[in-house]
Amino acid sequence: MADLYDSDEEELTIENDAVLTKYKTAGEISNLVMKAVINEVIPGASVIDICSFGDKMILDETAKHYKKDKQLKKGIAFPTCICVNEIVCHFSPLRSDPIVTIKEGDLVKIELGVHIDGYAGVVAHSLVVGATAENPATGGLADAVLAAHHCSEAALRLIKAGNTNKQITETIQKITEAYNSSPLEGMLSYEIKRYQTEGATDKQIVLNPSEAQKKEIKNMEFAVHEVYAMDVFVTTGSGKMKESNVSTTVHKRSDEMYSLKMKASRAFFSDVCNRFTMMPFTLRAFEDEKKAKMGLKECVTHELLHPYPVQQDSDGKPVAQFKYTVLVVPNGNIRINGGLFDPSLFKSEHKIEDKEVLALLAQSANRKAGGKKKKEKSTDCDSALIPLL
Repeated sequence: MADLYDSDEEELTIENDAVLTKYKTAGEISNLVMKAVINEVIPGASVIDICSFGDKMILDETAKHYKKDKQLKKGIAFPTCICVNEIVCHFSPLRSDPIVTIKEGDLVKIELGVHIDGYAGVVAHSLVVGATAENPATGGLADAVLAAHHCSEAALRLIKAGNTNKQITETIQKITEAYNSSPLEGMLSYEIKRYQTEGATDKQIVLNPSEAQKKEIKNMEFAVHEVYAMDVFVTTGSGKMKESNVSTTVHKRSDEMYSLKMKASRAFFSDVCNRFTMMPFTLRAFEDEKKAKMGLKECVTHELLHPYPVQQDSDGKPVAQFKYTVLVVPNGNIRINGGLFDPSLFKSEHKIEDKEVLALLAQSANRKAGGKKKKEKSTDCDSALIPLL
């Protein structure tokens, strides 16, 4: 797969119109799929059915674009994951796993990603099942979701050339304290590049740094033409998390090299390279689950594949998540997905009182994209000011 990185095209940024268009297309598709998946999250629905629905729709929608370029890779940049209540991330079950169903009152996090030619739009959304404007979610559920939402919105207004990651970390702390909640310790947001949806560079944003991260994470400034996946997790617990005992199903290819011994492992790894390139994938994508697991074992043992373990809140408290992809441009930034939150579905006894934070959130999130065309659908991402409930 060296051709994905060694060509001149790999060095292109969003300053290039073709690259910018691919990012925007990925963002539009990811929001289209997210809206459809949200509608599937209803009482009695099974998590595996929702995940399968999301992944199939990503493949169906990306297949409609760039049809003439047969060499261009496109599809899933992150498999659909549905994480309920205290489960934090990476839950995307297999057909052989126990059935998990959605219940009224569950706090559900949906995460997925789409890529066009390796340029990805990753997105996550939180909702409380059954919440309505007439009967909104309250208590700790509302506190976690509202805090996470406002943290993500504050970060959006700070991801501009010249600002720093430290500004975002400090602002997130202020917002979560206002809602009597905590950002999950150690969770990172990354600069992303082609075929690299995380850890592409040492430019990182940490929500709630651990003691080790306080020493390791560098203060950095955002720069024009960079792309970030901004990911916010908030809990009403202590902010600690731990690995769940649920089986890991999501993996991603690493940069390690090893000559696999088993025929099943070689066939499996070849399939991974051809179908998913460097993007995360779920074992559910393989028709023969048993054979895939056989091939997976040697690949993981020798670190050819990086596992994404299912994480959960250490205190058993529900966790909220919002995530979007944002492009840094000369006149601010462009959020290419997300922005689907409805504040009328949540009611909290807490509110933000810090004047600096309120002033920041009062700023418009709208940015001029610099193009000639203005599409109505972009209002889903760059909405007007949302009331601070």
